[in-house]
Amino acid sequence: MIPRETIERIHAAAKIEEVVSDYVTLRKRGANLIGLCPFHNEKTGSFTVSPSKGIYKCFGCGASGHAVKFIMEIEQCSFVDAIKQLGKKYHIEVEERELTAEEQQRQDNRESMFVVNEFANKWFQDQLWETQEGQAIGLSYFRERGLRDDIIRKYQLGYSPEHGNPLAKALKTKGFKEEFITNDVDTKIGVGVVGKSEDGRLYDRFRDRVIFPIFTVSGKPVAFAGRILKKKDNVGKYVNSPDSIIYSKTNELYGLFQAKQAIARADRCYLVEGQMDVISMHQSGIENVVASGGTALTKPQIRLIQRFTSNITVLYDGDAAGIHAALRGIDMFLEEGFNVKVVLLPDGEDPDSYAQNHDSTEFIQYIEDHQTDFIRFKSALLSKDAGDDPIKRSMLIKDIVASIAVIPDMITRQVYIKDCAERLHIGEKVLTNEVINLRRKKAEERAKIKEREEQEQAVAVEPMSNSPQDGQTAQRSNNAAVKQRSGLEANYYNLMQLVVRYGERPIEVEGAVYTIGEVIIYTLEGDDIKAPQPVYQLMIDEFKRHYKEEGFKAEQFFKFHADPAVSALAIDMIADKYQFANADNNIQLGELVVRLLYEIKLTVINIQIADLEENLKQAQAEGNWDRQMQLLRHQPQLLEQRNAICKVLGNRVINI
Repeated sequence: MIPRETIERIHAAAKIEEVVSDYVTLRKRGANLIGLCPFHNEKTGSFTVSPSKGIYKCFGCGASGHAVKFIMEIEQCSFVDAIKQLGKKYHIEVEERELTAEEQQRQDNRESMFVVNEFANKWFQDQLWETQEGQAIGLSYFRERGLRDDIIRKYQLGYSPEHGNPLAKALKTKGFKEEFITNDVDTKIGVGVVGKSEDGRLYDRFRDRVIFPIFTVSGKPVAFAGRILKKKDNVGKYVNSPDSIIYSKTNELYGLFQAKQAIARADRCYLVEGQMDVISMHQSGIENVVASGGTALTKPQIRLIQRFTSNITVLYDGDAAGIHAALRGIDMFLEEGFNVKVVLLPDGEDPDSYAQNHDSTEFIQYIEDHQTDFIRFKSALLSKDAGDDPIKRSMLIKDIVASIAVIPDMITRQVYIKDCAERLHIGEKVLTNEVINLRRKKAEERAKIKEREEQEQAVAVEPMSNSPQDGQTAQRSNNAAVKQRSGLEANYYNLMQLVVRYGERPIEVEGAVYTIGEVIIYTLEGDDIKAPQPVYQLMIDEFKRHYKEEGFKAEQFFKFHADPAVSALAIDMIADKYQFANADNNIQLGELVVRLLYEIKLTVINIQIADLEENLKQAQAEGNWDRQMQLLRHQPQLLEQRNAICKVLGNRVINI
């Protein structure tokens, strides 16, 4: 186990705003910070970070937590890995803990794969800088491409020798297991820097290539791309790491680790196609640039960019392939709410060659002079093919309107509709109607899918009945019962929220001083009000066990609780945007506690009355006279209790 003291030191040292800002661009909003949620797709920021509370909360998808949980979620790692990462960030030594066999296996797999990549990454660099072959072939290639040594080192470029399989031998010599240096396509275990032939021989996957390592947002080497330098028949120019449990090419962007801070500062990202495009632009002084890595752009890649900016400028070669690639990506960016600009470079130029021949000022000036929005880009591009052909012109307009229709913001859509109408000389109303129709069709499709899913769920819980009417009655009765019991849970949540936020606060009750947590918990137990969920009972048990300890603070205790269910619920309670009025006034907090306790008692009594009435109907239907009399004798007592509580709460009294 990691000593509790170490965990507490890391919790205390880790500033949530510092941890989150490594992955998400945050902007000040009052006492909090806000950004786009990294855990779900959203167009407007609902991801809130509270430095004072030390937590994050997304009011869109519900994700919430503290710094350690954020690292666990964003890096998809274990608690121990997250603690170790934060320990390294804040220079706190972390001791290992014993794991369960299953936890140990998962952690070992991931850690072993990252260790293999780290070893391979250093090995590739050593080959480039410290061997005669690497210097003569690999380093010469990079220098001939115009790269400075400091940039080569910054991007940790490397080289893999042509002959033999020295990396495979080095890995085996160091004791790395074969399963982690190769790759199993089914389990996705192993990073695949080494391949395995049908006869079982191991070989270097990237031999005779210069190496471009690919990093996670936090800077871990997760994969490699190797470019061949000698043209060979039936050999591809690039070889890439295979997909694994730590890497998917659709989820990574080349250069994002080096570019993320520049993207956030400039509030704009330049998107290019290849690794050399990124590196050459960075060297020229344009650092806010990433590459899709030569693959078709994906939504996960777009959302990676969206963590840092919603402004994208796509740079492509001026050839036909580059143009069509630009077209494919535009609608995806628009649908995610981006402000999209497109730049086509001069014929025969790509971002790499242009950066080599121009400094950053000239390059940026070219972008400013030639960037265009998607309407101008599409209309200029497609108009060449359409000419005066009315059918082709109609198809052009429909193509542009389809792009406008995916834009989520209504005002932005209308601006583009107006611009399109003026440029293509067509009625604005016609375009508006077409956009409305397209969006309606899309909404109908989504509604049908949702309806189908709801029907499938309804079939799974359809009540048993002898007639449709009986079924409807049973369903209404069931809905009423669910509503009553959900009210009980809401009451319980409110009370436990007070325990979490102010559990150690003293209040006076009938001349004696107790903590708020004591009053709530022991009153609930005295009235035999059961916890509606196991997690609430666990919180109660934990409070009773620890609240008398010196320096106990309920909010800190529950926020950092070892049980993830307790921690998650506590953080939701802390992050709840509805704050208790006058929370600093213990007298008014005491009055609130008393009122909420009466309200939960009233809810319990209403449930008991509803159950009694249902049982009474059943006894009448069965002709069970004794049962009816027993229930009728108990009914006035419940009604009297309800009216007494209603008087205290100022509610309407129900006459017996």
